Amino acid sequence: MPNATLATNKSLAENEFDVGIIGLGYVGLTLATALADSGLKVLGVERRQDVVDKTNAGEPHFHEQGLEYMLKSVLKKGNLRATTSLAPEINCKVYIITVGTPLGPDGAARLDFMRNAASEVASNMRDGALVMLRSTVKIGTTREVVKPILDESGKQYLLAMCPERTLEGKALEELQRLPQIIGSDDPESREAAARFFHRLTPTVVQFPRFETAEIIKLVDNTYRDVQFAFANEIARACEPFGVNAMDVIEGGKLGYPRTNLAIPGLVGGPCLEKDPHILNESLSRFGIELGITKAARKVNEVQPFETIANICRIYKARTGRLPSRIAMFGVAFKGIPETNDLRGTMAALVHQAVLAEVPDAQVSIYDPATLRDEVEAMFSNAVFTDNITDALADVDLLLITNNNPAFAKLRIEELLGYMNKDSLIYDYWNHFARIRPEDRGDRYFSVGGLEAAHELMFGQASEAVNR
Repeated sequence: MPNATLATNKSLAENEFDVGIIGLGYVGLTLATALADSGLKVLGVERRQDVVDKTNAGEPHFHEQGLEYMLKSVLKKGNLRATTSLAPEINCKVYIITVGTPLGPDGAARLDFMRNAASEVASNMRDGALVMLRSTVKIGTTREVVKPILDESGKQYLLAMCPERTLEGKALEELQRLPQIIGSDDPESREAAARFFHRLTPTVVQFPRFETAEIIKLVDNTYRDVQFAFANEIARACEPFGVNAMDVIEGGKLGYPRTNLAIPGLVGGPCLEKDPHILNESLSRFGIELGITKAARKVNEVQPFETIANICRIYKARTGRLPSRIAMFGVAFKGIPETNDLRGTMAALVHQAVLAEVPDAQVSIYDPATLRDEVEAMFSNAVFTDNITDALADVDLLLITNNNPAFAKLRIEELLGYMNKDSLIYDYWNHFARIRPEDRGDRYFSVGGLEAAHELMFGQASEAVNR
Protein backbone atom coordinates (compact mmCIF):
# COMPACT_ATOMS: atom_id res chain seq x y z
CA MET A 1 0.00 0.00 0.00
CA PRO A 2 2.50 2.64 -1.16
CA ASN A 3 0.17 5.65 -1.06
CA ALA A 4 -0.99 4.85 2.46
CA THR A 5 2.64 4.50 3.49
CA LEU A 6 3.34 7.92 2.03
CA ALA A 7 0.56 9.50 4.05
CA THR A 8 1.46 7.87 7.36
CA ASN A 9 5.25 7.94 7.26
CA LYS A 10 6.24 10.45 9.93
CA SER A 11 9.12 12.00 7.97
CA LEU A 12 6.90 12.58 4.92
CA ALA A 13 3.65 13.54 6.66
CA GLU A 14 3.79 17.20 5.59
CA ASN A 15 3.83 16.22 1.89
CA GLU A 16 6.71 18.61 1.21
CA PHE A 17 9.55 17.24 -0.95
CA ASP A 18 12.84 18.62 -2.14
CA VAL A 19 12.44 16.89 -5.49
CA GLY A 20 9.85 14.92 -7.43
CA ILE A 21 11.08 12.43 -10.04
CA ILE A 22 8.47 11.82 -12.74
CA GLY A 23 9.08 8.31 -14.09
CA LEU A 24 10.78 5.51 -12.17
CA GLY A 25 12.31 3.59 -15.03
CA TYR A 26 16.02 2.93 -15.14
CA VAL A 27 16.98 6.61 -15.27
CA GLY A 28 14.42 7.80 -12.75
CA LEU A 29 14.91 5.20 -10.04
CA THR A 30 18.71 5.39 -10.03
CA LEU A 31 18.59 9.20 -9.91
CA ALA A 32 15.89 9.26 -7.21
CA THR A 33 17.89 6.86 -5.05
CA ALA A 34 21.16 8.77 -5.50
CA LEU A 35 19.48 12.09 -4.63
CA ALA A 36 17.83 10.57 -1.58
CA ASP A 37 21.20 9.18 -0.52
CA SER A 38 22.62 12.72 -0.72
CA GLY A 39 20.11 13.77 1.96
CA LEU A 40 17.29 15.17 -0.16
CA LYS A 41 13.68 14.24 0.44
CA VAL A 42 12.54 12.60 -2.79
CA LEU A 43 9.17 11.58 -4.19
CA GLY A 44 9.14 9.15 -7.11
CA VAL A 45 6.08 9.24 -9.36
CA GLU A 46 5.37 6.21 -11.53
CA ARG A 47 2.07 5.13 -13.12
CA ARG A 48 2.91 1.42 -12.97
CA GLN A 49 1.58 0.22 -9.62
CA ASP A 50 3.85 -2.83 -9.53
CA VAL A 51 6.93 -0.60 -9.85
CA VAL A 52 5.65 1.66 -7.07
CA ASP A 53 5.04 -1.34 -4.82
CA LYS A 54 8.49 -2.80 -5.47
CA THR A 55 10.20 0.55 -4.95
CA ASN A 56 8.53 1.12 -1.60
CA ALA A 57 9.48 -2.43 -0.59
CA GLY A 58 13.14 -1.75 -1.44
CA GLU A 59 13.14 -4.02 -4.50
CA PRO A 60 14.42 -2.41 -7.73
CA HIS A 61 12.53 -3.65 -10.79
CA PHE A 62 15.80 -4.03 -12.72
CA HIS A 63 19.35 -5.10 -11.95
CA GLU A 64 21.85 -2.34 -11.17
CA GLN A 65 25.04 -2.72 -9.18
CA GLY A 66 24.57 -1.40 -5.63
CA LEU A 67 21.05 -0.09 -6.19
CA GLU A 68 19.13 -2.47 -3.93
CA TYR A 69 21.37 -1.76 -0.94
CA MET A 70 21.16 2.01 -1.43
CA LEU A 71 17.39 1.91 -2.03
CA LYS A 72 16.77 0.01 1.19
CA SER A 73 19.01 2.48 3.03
CA VAL A 74 17.23 5.63 1.86
CA LEU A 75 13.82 4.07 2.49
CA LYS A 76 14.85 3.27 6.04
CA LYS A 77 15.92 6.89 6.52
CA GLY A 78 12.57 8.10 5.16
CA ASN A 79 14.22 10.02 2.30
CA LEU A 80 12.37 8.34 -0.57
CA ARG A 81 8.85 7.19 -1.29
CA ALA A 82 7.04 6.27 -4.49
CA THR A 83 3.47 6.98 -5.55
CA THR A 84 1.39 6.71 -8.70
CA SER A 85 0.54 10.41 -9.12
CA LEU A 86 1.23 13.94 -7.91
CA ALA A 87 -1.67 14.49 -5.51
CA PRO A 88 -2.81 18.13 -5.12
CA GLU A 89 -1.54 18.34 -1.55
CA ILE A 90 2.00 17.34 -2.57
CA ASN A 91 4.53 20.13 -3.06
CA CYS A 92 7.98 19.72 -4.64
CA LYS A 93 10.63 22.40 -4.99
CA VAL A 94 12.18 20.67 -7.98
CA TYR A 95 10.66 18.39 -10.63
CA ILE A 96 12.75 16.13 -12.87
CA ILE A 97 11.05 14.43 -15.83
CA THR A 98 12.63 11.07 -16.68
CA VAL A 99 9.87 9.35 -18.68
CA GLY A 100 10.69 7.21 -21.71
CA THR A 101 10.61 8.40 -25.31
CA PRO A 102 10.43 5.14 -27.28
CA LEU A 103 10.13 5.02 -31.05
CA GLY A 104 6.57 4.63 -32.31
CA PRO A 105 5.42 2.38 -35.19
CA ASP A 106 6.29 5.19 -37.61
CA GLY A 107 9.88 5.29 -36.38
CA ALA A 108 9.43 8.69 -34.71
CA ALA A 109 10.06 9.33 -31.03
CA ARG A 110 6.84 9.24 -28.99
CA LEU A 111 6.15 12.40 -27.01
CA ASP A 112 2.89 11.42 -25.32
CA PHE A 113 4.65 10.34 -22.12
CA MET A 114 6.53 13.65 -22.05
CA ARG A 115 3.37 15.70 -22.61
CA ASN A 116 1.52 13.82 -19.87
CA ALA A 117 4.41 14.29 -17.43
CA ALA A 118 4.73 18.00 -18.23
CA SER A 119 0.98 18.47 -17.74
CA GLU A 120 1.11 16.72 -14.37
CA VAL A 121 4.00 18.92 -13.25
CA ALA A 122 2.30 22.09 -14.52
CA SER A 123 -0.82 21.26 -12.53
CA ASN A 124 1.06 20.46 -9.33
CA MET A 125 3.95 22.95 -9.17
CA ARG A 126 3.99 26.15 -7.15
CA ASP A 127 5.46 29.47 -8.26
CA GLY A 128 9.24 29.37 -8.36
CA ALA A 129 9.59 25.63 -9.00
CA LEU A 130 12.58 24.34 -10.97
CA VAL A 131 11.64 21.89 -13.74
CA MET A 132 14.31 19.80 -15.47
CA LEU A 133 14.13 17.33 -18.36
CA ARG A 134 16.32 14.25 -18.03
CA SER A 135 14.83 12.16 -20.85
CA THR A 136 16.41 11.75 -24.27
CA VAL A 137 14.26 13.83 -26.60
CA LYS A 138 13.90 15.07 -30.13
CA ILE A 139 15.74 18.37 -30.56
CA GLY A 140 13.39 21.23 -29.68
CA THR A 141 11.20 19.25 -27.26
CA THR A 142 12.06 21.38 -24.21
CA ARG A 143 11.20 24.61 -26.01
CA GLU A 144 8.34 23.48 -28.25
CA VAL A 145 6.57 20.83 -26.16
CA VAL A 146 7.33 21.20 -22.44
CA LYS A 147 7.66 24.98 -22.13
CA PRO A 148 4.25 25.79 -23.71
CA ILE A 149 2.55 23.30 -21.35
CA LEU A 150 4.20 24.91 -18.32
CA ASP A 151 3.40 28.40 -19.64
CA GLU A 152 -0.30 27.54 -19.81
CA SER A 153 -0.35 27.11 -16.04
CA GLY A 154 0.26 30.85 -15.60
CA LYS A 155 2.83 30.10 -12.87
CA GLN A 156 6.40 31.32 -12.55
CA TYR A 157 8.98 28.59 -12.98
CA LEU A 158 12.57 27.80 -13.98
CA LEU A 159 13.30 25.33 -16.79
CA ALA A 160 16.45 23.46 -17.85
CA MET A 161 17.43 20.47 -19.97
CA CYS A 162 19.86 18.17 -18.11
CA PRO A 163 20.26 14.90 -20.07
CA GLU A 164 21.06 11.58 -18.44
CA ARG A 165 24.31 10.00 -19.65
CA THR A 166 25.04 7.16 -17.22
CA LEU A 167 26.09 3.65 -18.19
CA GLU A 168 23.89 0.78 -17.06
CA GLY A 169 25.77 -1.19 -14.43
CA LYS A 170 27.72 1.89 -13.31
CA ALA A 171 24.93 4.43 -12.91
CA LEU A 172 25.34 5.18 -9.20
CA GLU A 173 29.09 5.60 -9.64
CA GLU A 174 28.77 7.80 -12.73
CA LEU A 175 26.11 10.03 -11.18
CA GLN A 176 28.84 11.15 -8.78
CA ARG A 177 31.62 11.34 -11.37
CA LEU A 178 30.35 12.38 -14.79
CA PRO A 179 29.99 16.09 -15.60
CA GLN A 180 26.35 17.16 -15.69
CA ILE A 181 25.21 18.97 -18.84
CA ILE A 182 22.79 21.85 -18.33
CA GLY A 183 21.11 23.79 -21.10
CA SER A 184 18.70 26.67 -20.55
CA ASP A 185 17.84 29.97 -22.15
CA ASP A 186 18.01 32.00 -18.95
CA PRO A 187 20.91 32.29 -16.48
CA GLU A 188 18.69 31.93 -13.41
CA SER A 189 17.47 28.50 -14.52
CA ARG A 190 20.99 27.38 -15.41
CA GLU A 191 22.37 28.47 -12.04
CA ALA A 192 19.53 26.81 -10.14
CA ALA A 193 20.06 23.54 -12.02
CA ALA A 194 23.83 23.77 -11.46
CA ARG A 195 23.40 24.25 -7.71
CA PHE A 196 21.05 21.27 -7.62
CA PHE A 197 23.36 18.85 -9.45
CA HIS A 198 26.41 19.96 -7.49
CA ARG A 199 24.93 17.78 -4.75
CA LEU A 200 25.94 14.77 -6.82
CA THR A 201 28.94 15.77 -8.91
CA PRO A 202 31.70 18.39 -8.72
CA THR A 203 31.55 19.23 -12.43
CA VAL A 204 28.64 20.98 -14.13
CA VAL A 205 28.80 22.35 -17.69
CA GLN A 206 26.31 25.08 -18.61
CA PHE A 207 25.07 26.12 -22.06
CA PRO A 208 22.75 29.04 -22.97
CA ARG A 209 20.24 27.04 -25.02
CA PHE A 210 17.99 24.06 -24.33
CA GLU A 211 18.90 22.58 -27.68
CA THR A 212 22.62 22.36 -26.92
CA ALA A 213 21.97 19.93 -24.09
CA GLU A 214 19.46 17.95 -26.16
CA ILE A 215 21.95 17.57 -29.02
CA ILE A 216 24.85 16.59 -26.75
CA LYS A 217 22.95 13.53 -25.50
CA LEU A 218 21.99 12.43 -29.01
CA VAL A 219 25.51 13.01 -30.35
CA ASP A 220 27.13 11.03 -27.52
CA ASN A 221 25.18 7.89 -28.36
CA THR A 222 25.20 8.36 -32.14
CA TYR A 223 29.00 8.66 -32.09
CA ARG A 224 29.25 5.27 -30.41
CA ASP A 225 26.77 3.74 -32.86
CA VAL A 226 28.85 4.97 -35.80
CA GLN A 227 32.08 3.66 -34.23
CA PHE A 228 30.61 0.20 -33.75
CA ALA A 229 29.09 0.22 -37.23
CA PHE A 230 32.51 0.85 -38.77
CA ALA A 231 33.93 -2.10 -36.82
CA ASN A 232 31.10 -4.24 -38.21
CA GLU A 233 31.90 -2.97 -41.70
CA ILE A 234 35.51 -4.07 -41.24
CA ALA A 235 34.28 -7.53 -40.22
CA ARG A 236 32.21 -7.72 -43.42
CA ALA A 237 35.22 -6.60 -45.48
CA CYS A 238 37.55 -9.22 -44.00
CA GLU A 239 35.38 -12.32 -44.33
CA PRO A 240 35.39 -12.69 -48.17
CA PHE A 241 39.19 -12.81 -48.09
CA GLY A 242 39.42 -15.34 -45.30
CA VAL A 243 40.99 -12.77 -42.97
CA ASN A 244 40.13 -12.59 -39.27
CA ALA A 245 38.84 -9.11 -38.45
CA MET A 246 40.16 -9.33 -34.90
CA ASP A 247 43.69 -9.72 -36.31
CA VAL A 248 43.16 -6.61 -38.44
CA ILE A 249 41.68 -4.56 -35.61
CA GLU A 250 44.06 -5.53 -32.83
CA GLY A 251 47.16 -5.73 -35.00
CA GLY A 252 46.45 -2.43 -36.72
CA LYS A 253 46.15 -0.42 -33.52
CA LEU A 254 49.00 -2.04 -31.59
CA GLY A 255 51.46 0.76 -30.87
CA TYR A 256 49.81 2.92 -33.53
CA PRO A 257 48.16 5.96 -31.87
CA ARG A 258 46.03 7.09 -34.81
CA THR A 259 43.77 4.04 -35.03
CA ASN A 260 41.57 2.76 -32.23
CA LEU A 261 38.88 0.58 -33.79
CA ALA A 262 36.11 -0.93 -31.70
CA ILE A 263 35.43 -4.67 -31.62
CA PRO A 264 32.65 -5.82 -33.99
CA GLY A 265 29.45 -7.24 -32.55
CA LEU A 266 25.77 -6.64 -31.95
CA VAL A 267 24.91 -2.97 -31.34
CA GLY A 268 21.65 -2.06 -29.60
CA GLY A 269 20.23 -1.24 -26.21
CA PRO A 270 17.69 1.36 -25.10
CA CYS A 271 19.85 4.27 -26.30
CA LEU A 272 21.83 3.21 -29.36
CA GLU A 273 18.86 1.56 -31.05
CA LYS A 274 16.85 4.79 -31.06
CA ASP A 275 18.97 7.90 -30.48
CA PRO A 276 20.46 7.99 -34.02
CA HIS A 277 16.90 7.80 -35.36
CA ILE A 278 15.81 10.63 -33.04
CA LEU A 279 18.75 12.77 -34.20
CA ASN A 280 17.85 12.27 -37.86
CA GLU A 281 14.16 12.81 -37.15
CA SER A 282 14.97 16.11 -35.45
CA LEU A 283 16.52 17.41 -38.67
CA SER A 284 14.00 16.06 -41.16
CA ARG A 285 11.79 19.16 -40.96
CA PHE A 286 14.77 21.18 -42.24
CA GLY A 287 15.31 18.83 -45.17
CA ILE A 288 18.59 17.59 -43.66
CA GLU A 289 19.55 13.92 -43.55
CA LEU A 290 22.66 12.78 -41.69
CA GLY A 291 23.96 10.20 -44.15
CA ILE A 292 26.67 8.64 -41.99
CA THR A 293 24.33 8.40 -39.01
CA LYS A 294 21.60 6.74 -41.06
CA ALA A 295 23.97 4.35 -42.81
CA ALA A 296 25.66 3.31 -39.56
CA ARG A 297 22.37 2.44 -37.91
CA LYS A 298 21.37 0.42 -40.97
CA VAL A 299 24.64 -1.55 -40.82
CA ASN A 300 23.99 -2.44 -37.20
CA GLU A 301 20.35 -3.33 -37.76
CA VAL A 302 21.04 -5.53 -40.80
CA GLN A 303 23.96 -7.41 -39.22
CA PRO A 304 21.86 -10.08 -37.43
CA PHE A 305 20.14 -11.07 -40.66
CA GLU A 306 23.37 -11.24 -42.68
CA THR A 307 25.25 -13.22 -40.05
CA ILE A 308 22.46 -15.74 -39.42
CA ALA A 309 22.09 -16.30 -43.16
CA ASN A 310 25.84 -16.93 -43.40
CA ILE A 311 26.10 -19.37 -40.49
CA CYS A 312 23.02 -21.27 -41.70
CA ARG A 313 24.61 -21.51 -45.16
CA ILE A 314 27.79 -22.92 -43.62
CA TYR A 315 25.83 -25.42 -41.55
CA LYS A 316 23.83 -26.58 -44.57
CA ALA A 317 26.96 -26.89 -46.70
CA ARG A 318 28.45 -29.19 -44.08
CA THR A 319 25.41 -31.28 -43.16
CA GLY A 320 22.98 -31.00 -46.07
CA ARG A 321 20.28 -29.45 -43.87
CA LEU A 322 19.47 -26.33 -41.89
CA PRO A 323 19.95 -26.27 -38.11
CA SER A 324 16.64 -27.09 -36.44
CA ARG A 325 17.52 -26.78 -32.74
CA ILE A 326 19.23 -23.53 -31.82
CA ALA A 327 20.41 -22.12 -28.48
CA MET A 328 20.95 -18.44 -27.67
CA PHE A 329 23.25 -17.44 -24.81
CA GLY A 330 22.91 -13.92 -23.39
CA VAL A 331 19.81 -12.01 -24.48
CA ALA A 332 20.11 -8.88 -22.32
CA PHE A 333 21.26 -6.00 -24.51
CA LYS A 334 24.76 -6.20 -23.05
CA GLY A 335 26.80 -8.26 -20.61
CA ILE A 336 29.43 -5.75 -19.41
CA PRO A 337 28.49 -4.32 -16.99
CA GLU A 338 25.99 -7.10 -16.42
CA THR A 339 22.34 -6.14 -16.78
CA ASN A 340 18.96 -7.85 -17.15
CA ASP A 341 17.68 -5.08 -19.43
CA LEU A 342 16.00 -6.40 -22.58
CA ARG A 343 15.15 -2.98 -24.02
CA GLY A 344 16.57 -2.63 -27.49
CA THR A 345 18.37 -5.96 -27.31
CA MET A 346 19.74 -7.07 -30.66
CA ALA A 347 19.13 -10.65 -29.57
CA ALA A 348 15.51 -9.99 -30.54
CA LEU A 349 16.61 -9.29 -34.13
CA VAL A 350 18.87 -12.35 -34.07
CA HIS A 351 15.82 -14.36 -33.03
CA GLN A 352 13.81 -12.85 -35.89
CA ALA A 353 16.63 -13.69 -38.29
CA VAL A 354 16.72 -17.30 -37.07
CA LEU A 355 12.99 -17.71 -37.68
CA ALA A 356 13.33 -16.09 -41.12
CA GLU A 357 15.92 -18.73 -42.10
CA VAL A 358 14.40 -21.66 -40.17
CA PRO A 359 10.70 -20.93 -39.49
CA ASP A 360 10.14 -24.09 -37.47
CA ALA A 361 13.35 -23.79 -35.41
CA GLN A 362 13.21 -24.83 -31.76
CA VAL A 363 15.01 -22.13 -29.78
CA SER A 364 16.32 -22.40 -26.23
CA ILE A 365 17.59 -19.36 -24.30
CA TYR A 366 20.06 -19.13 -21.43
CA ASP A 367 21.04 -15.87 -19.73
CA PRO A 368 22.60 -15.70 -16.24
CA ALA A 369 21.19 -12.22 -15.56
CA THR A 370 17.67 -12.07 -17.01
CA LEU A 371 14.42 -13.37 -15.57
CA ARG A 372 12.38 -16.17 -17.11
CA ASP A 373 9.09 -14.22 -17.29
CA GLU A 374 10.69 -11.27 -19.09
CA VAL A 375 12.54 -13.46 -21.58
CA GLU A 376 9.53 -15.62 -22.40
CA ALA A 377 7.37 -12.51 -22.87
CA MET A 378 9.77 -11.13 -25.49
CA PHE A 379 10.77 -14.42 -27.16
CA SER A 380 7.31 -15.94 -27.22
CA ASN A 381 8.09 -19.22 -29.00
CA ALA A 382 11.45 -19.87 -27.28
CA VAL A 383 12.12 -21.93 -24.15
CA PHE A 384 14.04 -20.34 -21.26
CA THR A 385 16.47 -22.66 -19.50
CA ASP A 386 18.15 -22.22 -16.13
CA ASN A 387 21.40 -24.02 -16.93
CA ILE A 388 23.85 -24.47 -19.76
CA THR A 389 23.55 -28.24 -20.16
CA ASP A 390 19.76 -28.17 -20.65
CA ALA A 391 20.05 -25.24 -23.06
CA LEU A 392 22.53 -27.13 -25.25
CA ALA A 393 20.96 -30.60 -25.24
CA ASP A 394 20.58 -31.85 -28.84
CA VAL A 395 21.37 -28.38 -30.22
CA ASP A 396 22.69 -27.88 -33.78
CA LEU A 397 23.76 -24.26 -33.42
CA LEU A 398 24.76 -22.11 -30.44
CA LEU A 399 24.54 -18.31 -30.83
CA ILE A 400 26.37 -16.25 -28.19
CA THR A 401 24.57 -12.93 -28.39
CA ASN A 402 26.00 -10.79 -25.60
CA ASN A 403 29.34 -10.18 -23.94
CA ASN A 404 28.64 -11.45 -20.44
CA PRO A 405 32.09 -12.38 -19.08
CA ALA A 406 30.69 -15.68 -17.81
CA PHE A 407 30.66 -16.96 -21.39
CA ALA A 408 34.38 -16.25 -21.90
CA LYS A 409 35.13 -18.58 -18.97
CA LEU A 410 33.55 -21.54 -20.79
CA ARG A 411 35.55 -23.91 -22.98
CA ILE A 412 34.68 -24.42 -26.64
CA GLU A 413 35.13 -28.19 -26.45
CA GLU A 414 32.93 -28.34 -23.33
CA LEU A 415 30.12 -26.48 -25.09
CA LEU A 416 30.37 -28.63 -28.21
CA GLY A 417 30.36 -31.72 -26.01
CA TYR A 418 26.80 -30.98 -24.90
CA MET A 419 25.64 -30.39 -28.50
CA ASN A 420 25.03 -32.59 -31.54
CA LYS A 421 28.10 -34.04 -33.31
CA ASP A 422 27.77 -31.70 -36.34
CA SER A 423 26.90 -28.64 -34.27
CA LEU A 424 28.46 -25.18 -34.67
CA ILE A 425 29.03 -22.17 -32.43
CA TYR A 426 28.59 -18.62 -33.71
CA ASP A 427 29.94 -15.99 -31.32
CA TYR A 428 28.85 -12.38 -31.84
CA TRP A 429 31.38 -11.14 -29.26
CA ASN A 430 34.59 -13.00 -30.07
CA HIS A 431 34.87 -14.38 -26.54
CA PHE A 432 37.55 -16.85 -27.68
CA ALA A 433 39.38 -14.61 -30.14
CA ARG A 434 42.68 -14.89 -28.25
CA ILE A 435 42.72 -18.67 -28.58
CA ARG A 436 44.83 -19.92 -31.51
CA PRO A 437 42.71 -20.83 -34.56
CA GLU A 438 43.95 -24.42 -34.51
CA ASP A 439 42.82 -24.71 -30.88
CA ARG A 440 39.40 -23.20 -31.61
CA GLY A 441 38.74 -25.86 -34.21
CA ASP A 442 36.55 -25.71 -37.30
CA ARG A 443 33.19 -25.66 -35.50
CA TYR A 444 33.61 -22.24 -33.87
CA PHE A 445 32.91 -19.04 -35.80
CA SER A 446 32.58 -15.38 -34.84
CA VAL A 447 31.77 -11.96 -36.31
CA GLY A 448 34.66 -11.17 -38.64
CA GLY A 449 36.10 -14.61 -37.98
CA LEU A 450 34.62 -16.80 -40.71
CA GLU A 451 38.02 -17.33 -42.33
CA ALA A 452 37.83 -21.10 -41.87
CA ALA A 453 34.64 -21.24 -43.94
CA HIS A 454 35.25 -18.53 -46.49
CA GLU A 455 35.54 -21.04 -49.35
CA LEU A 456 32.06 -22.31 -48.50
CA MET A 457 30.70 -18.78 -48.49
CA PHE A 458 32.75 -17.03 -51.16
CA GLY A 459 34.29 -19.83 -53.19
CA GLN A 460 32.96 -18.67 -56.55
CA ALA A 461 34.19 -15.11 -56.04
CA SER A 462 37.63 -16.42 -55.00
CA GLU A 463 37.87 -18.54 -58.17
CA ALA A 464 36.93 -15.53 -60.32
CA VAL A 465 39.72 -13.48 -58.74
CA ASN A 466 42.25 -16.27 -59.20
CA ARG A 467 41.36 -16.60 -62.89
